[in-house]
Amino acid sequence: MRVLAAMSGGVDSAVAAARAVDAGHEVVGVHLALSANPGTLRTGSRGCCSKEDAGDARRAADVLGIPFYVWDFADRFKEDVIDDFVAAYAAGETPNPCLRCNEKIKFSALSDRAVALGFDAVVTGHYARLDDGVLRRAVDADKDQSYVLAVLTAEQLSRAMFPVGDTPKPQIREEAAERGLSVANKPDSHDICFIPSGDTRAFLGAKIGIRPGAVVDADGTKLAEHEGVHGFTIGQRKGLGLPGPGADGKPRYVTGIDPESGTVHVGSAEDLQVWTVLAERAIWTSGVAPEGPIECVAQVRAHGGTAPAVAEAVGDGLLVRLREPLTGVAKGQAVVLYRPDSEGDEVIGSGTISGTERDNSTIGSETSSAAQ
Repeated sequence: MRVLAAMSGGVDSAVAAARAVDAGHEVVGVHLALSANPGTLRTGSRGCCSKEDAGDARRAADVLGIPFYVWDFADRFKEDVIDDFVAAYAAGETPNPCLRCNEKIKFSALSDRAVALGFDAVVTGHYARLDDGVLRRAVDADKDQSYVLAVLTAEQLSRAMFPVGDTPKPQIREEAAERGLSVANKPDSHDICFIPSGDTRAFLGAKIGIRPGAVVDADGTKLAEHEGVHGFTIGQRKGLGLPGPGADGKPRYVTGIDPESGTVHVGSAEDLQVWTVLAERAIWTSGVAPEGPIECVAQVRAHGGTAPAVAEAVGDGLLVRLREPLTGVAKGQAVVLYRPDSEGDEVIGSGTISGTERDNSTIGSETSSAAQ
């Protein structure tokens, strides 16, 4: 096939491109310029898309002997990822920008351009597996990225290739060194790529500004003031501006965020438990929504936050009834459903969390009535 290898400048995408070459494909490398100021977006293991990264990607392409180009997607990235991220936090939500980047940039804008230019597929260094169109977890559980890829449609998955998903990360580095790739020991990027400082609150504050509000307890008693709901996420324990623990001596956590009034609600760890997750914009990796309730494993964070559940399609969204409670579930996050087979690694679908409920009185195998 004629494939386009998205090369970030890291070790994973370099080895993915190399494996595509080994497989006999006609490979062309491309680096996405996603920053309007590429000289400022790498600080050690933080940031990406810098001039340094573009140079590393070009050198890897030279070693592999493949053509290489840089495509400017900075405006699209700002609109679809950065602006979306800021707007979501301003609305009291907790988005995952990696999901939006995969959905809107790497497997939409990039893939569409690739198809228009005659390419058959896009190759990336994501840690996930594709088995006859079925999206699965990576072999390396610590690096698994199936959660942030669960927003891809069946059509997008049909044009994707993830060559490194069947290999643990240490072996990928060893392979890169054996191939003479200079990125073999390059540090992995951490945190949010467009916030190289790692200070999300400061970044959002500069974009959103001061919007003062109150921190209140379960009884509505005002405990403190804050400068904006964008500085808080559900389940947050530190940085609440409170003098100490609650009257019972236990830690207090953010349990609710009201962006309209600017109120941040805090409570106990028990107050964080949810039994029902409501989601919108459901995406089914098979391309077809299941008929009726299905048993599954629900995951609400990129690493961790899983529970057995019963889920069903409700209109364009999802209703997920958990068999065990989850905590720290926030609007704007994704809920990803996995098939509970012997391996439990097959992705069924996903949705963007729009609400949660703490009531567990209707948990059971029959959930259709809950959708009424």
